[in-house]
Amino acid sequence: MTPEVDGGQADSSTTNSVLRVGPLKPSLEETLTATYGAERLPDGAARASFLSEHARDVRVVVTSGRTGVDAELMDQLPGLGAIVHFGVGYDTTDVDRATELGIGVSNTPDVLTDCVADTAVGLVLDTMRGFTAADRFVRAGRWPVEGNVPLTRKVSGAAVGILGLGRIGSAIAHRLNAFGCRIAYHNRREVAGSPYRYAESPAELAATVDVLIVAAAGGSATRHLVDRDVLESLGPNGFLVNVARGSVVDEDALVELLAAGRLAGAGLDVFAGEPQVPAELIEMDNVVLLPHLASGTVETRAAMEALTLENLDTFLRTGDLVTPVVSPAPARRR
Repeated sequence: MTPEVDGGQADSSTTNSVLRVGPLKPSLEETLTATYGAERLPDGAARASFLSEHARDVRVVVTSGRTGVDAELMDQLPGLGAIVHFGVGYDTTDVDRATELGIGVSNTPDVLTDCVADTAVGLVLDTMRGFTAADRFVRAGRWPVEGNVPLTRKVSGAAVGILGLGRIGSAIAHRLNAFGCRIAYHNRREVAGSPYRYAESPAELAATVDVLIVAAAGGSATRHLVDRDVLESLGPNGFLVNVARGSVVDEDALVELLAAGRLAGAGLDVFAGEPQVPAELIEMDNVVLLPHLASGTVETRAAMEALTLENLDTFLRTGDLVTPVVSPAPARRR
């Protein structure tokens, strides 16, 4: 949805009021440029001169969960009223500072739930059964020479722990019900009416399952929620799957325990320093590595783009957001 007047042209009040921060989906960037006159915030030395000229005009920033908006940039944009995220994650944005300043923050929930949940289940299957490792074994011509690959672990009936039983965590649990998995979870608080067993802590959850799936939100509150203690509780027969944020897991401890044989394997769609991946993980055959593609389908990315534009357009027209994480303060809804 884009802002239009009777003639079908973009409302002139949007010109130069929308700023793109960081790379976005190409079709979204094209729409932001053509319809909203949005420019991209430059990197390096050019940033200061750009902000000195345009900072006071910016009402909305459109960014992604990978880039976000820090407190310093918010403070440099005195007219900023909303930060619109393409993606469900917003941990790279300083939400506390946005709240202090009355700046609204939105994301794109729900529309990517199915694809992220599908990816989590795919990682569980691949990590426990070793499918991509077996594929590499065949392609390298090792089967005729070395014989069969080692036996792997059964997924059906496995004990699965889900860290974060929100929209995505619940969708993962629903899918794994079909595999007859025994599901438990940990949240900050118990989910009323949930049919799944609640664990009081991440470590308690990890100690009782075969595979721990991380589906918690990112951000400072969950940084290293899966720490060394949790990983050690998972143990040498346990598997870790992460479709949340790399920051939720202590990656150094994960690498160390995998290398020492104190974890059975891991399936990772996210990493602490994306797009950089620890070299040790790349060398491990019991680890499945994906380039943060959980929501990466044509259908889901189109829905994310549409919801991003709906949030943007609604704010520019009414001062509100469709899917707010933080609602804009009245003073910012000009």
